[in-house]
Amino acid sequence: MAVPQYLSWSSTPITFDREDHPDKVVGPSVYPLVVDPIIVNTRLSKVLMDSGSSLNIIYLETLDLLGIDKGRLQPSAGGFHGVVAGKKALPVGRIDLPVCFGTAANFRKETITFDVVGFRGTYHAIIGRLGYAKFMAIPNYTYLKLKMPRPKGVITVSSSIEHAYECDVECVEYGRRSRIPPISPRSSRPWPPRLQSPSAMRAASSRRKEPRRSHSTPTAPTARC
Repeated sequence: MAVPQYLSWSSTPITFDREDHPDKVVGPSVYPLVVDPIIVNTRLSKVLMDSGSSLNIIYLETLDLLGIDKGRLQPSAGGFHGVVAGKKALPVGRIDLPVCFGTAANFRKETITFDVVGFRGTYHAIIGRLGYAKFMAIPNYTYLKLKMPRPKGVITVSSSIEHAYECDVECVEYGRRSRIPPISPRSSRPWPPRLQSPSAMRAASSRRKEPRRSHSTPTAPTARC
């Protein structure tokens, strides 16, 4: 009889219940899951978790924020479709970067291989199915939460409807200006209650400071655009 070869972390159950329920759910599964992991030594506030994509993408602009020299890029395996409408997108290279989720008391770090693209985007990076598999992570798009196993207990990464809406509006507006379909599953969202207008959100975003870098893994400073 064959002995099962279990994957690491497979013994840890991950569940979602009312303890994960936000105060109010607006448009269940309508908004993107945007999280803030630490990549290298900077917390990036706009990383899209895209379970419908097989790609992990990071932008040259983000590498500049992280202070990473382009000489570190490795040759890419080839192009991909579905990002620029009707065209094959060619990455400028690939790079392996450490990605960390969690807090100082309970965190998880894995090395993710990203395709690096030269065109602009509204997110700092996009983590697809390969990233989900590396972390054994489970999303909940209704609660806007992401969970993953860790020896000290399950890590819960939370987003907010306000942040998700702000990122989605920026993504859709950028797609309209550039005539490129945004990397977002939908282009129309219900207006959530008690949120700022898009113009007010953009004004607030423009006032945010440039990122600083730190080598303190679970408490690295935040990079926002």
